Amino acid sequence: MEIFDKLFFYSISFYNSPKPDYQRAILQQIDFSQKMIALIGAKGVGKTTLLHQYMADLNLSLKQVLYISLDHPIINGHKLLDIAEVFYQRGGKILLVDEIHYQADFERDLKTIYDFFDLKVVFSGSSAIALDKADLSRRAVIYRVPVLSFREFLELKTQQSFQSYVITDIVDQHFEIAAGILSDIKPLQYFADYLRYGAYPFFIEGEAVFILKLNEAVNKVIETDLPLIHHIDTKNITILKKLLVRLCESPPGEVNMSSLSRDAGINIRTLYHYIYALDSGELIRIIGAKTKASLNKPDKILLNNPNLFQALCLSSNKGTLRESFFTSMLAKHHINYVKSGDYLIDDSYFFEIGGKNKDFSQIKNIPNSYLAIDDIELGGERKIPLWLLGFLY
Repeated sequence: MEIFDKLFFYSISFYNSPKPDYQRAILQQIDFSQKMIALIGAKGVGKTTLLHQYMADLNLSLKQVLYISLDHPIINGHKLLDIAEVFYQRGGKILLVDEIHYQADFERDLKTIYDFFDLKVVFSGSSAIALDKADLSRRAVIYRVPVLSFREFLELKTQQSFQSYVITDIVDQHFEIAAGILSDIKPLQYFADYLRYGAYPFFIEGEAVFILKLNEAVNKVIETDLPLIHHIDTKNITILKKLLVRLCESPPGEVNMSSLSRDAGINIRTLYHYIYALDSGELIRIIGAKTKASLNKPDKILLNNPNLFQALCLSSNKGTLRESFFTSMLAKHHINYVKSGDYLIDDSYFFEIGGKNKDFSQIKNIPNSYLAIDDIELGGERKIPLWLLGFLY
């Protein structure tokens, strides 16, 4: 393969490029002994950095490790399988593949590589790809890479280490946990900054750069990833952007799908296809109806994380912003929208989200119900500081 030496050149350049010292907790959670590993997540959450840090820690010759990104122009039609075959023949051991979704039939090539080559493959891809449909679940161990938690943001900002907690600890011991954190730091001093720019690792380059990079990430998802993966006509990209702006400025739970369909100039079936595509690309979060084939009205639609309000909204609703933070921090949990309270977590805990004047009137007769309250340092009994939910990972 003529381009192979060039691929090695770029791989070594990638290896030698500066990498962040800070390692996210997920890097320690990945079982790199597995033969095939998938890192799936939204654009900009740091999947490439995870590949870079893993590559830097390998005790192998650089000729035995190859990093490629399938969106690089040099790939230009060359198949992943062909690259892997030549790499294997040259004594390759570990193949790192970024932006896997840029090859339309990557599933078939990965299956062949897994079955016939003694190669370890670690690949990253958009959250919009459906690996269950790709029949890779029995071959690849899949890790979902989330946005930075508030805890991780604090570690990066302050150079201090903070423990993460499981949901049961937070609901049972939130006062003691919050008091312990407050002995080291004042979380509310940083919380507004996190909501503006703390969910993506590139915030460390500065807030002015952050908004440019966030807009770039959002546009790449809308203009490239979703049309590629969900077969959306590129002439309708402006409709996707209009949908995001409408969802951005609406109070939580107040999206009228019929009105949205009329305003966008598309039928209701196409609207739902676009809504679920935006959800799969982690630009929005659908709470409730999750089956793509269903035309049931989603119970609630929020922006995926609070930073997206910076990129998409001329004005934002405070309640929606709070709920976006809450649901993004609990994304690994099972979340349902409920009429009594706001959310049911893991079929066990009812949560109502609000400001410091919020009371228990809406959930007073519901067992295992809690308030997640903004603008307070410490809670009491069933009243939990909203910021503390940012310590779940």
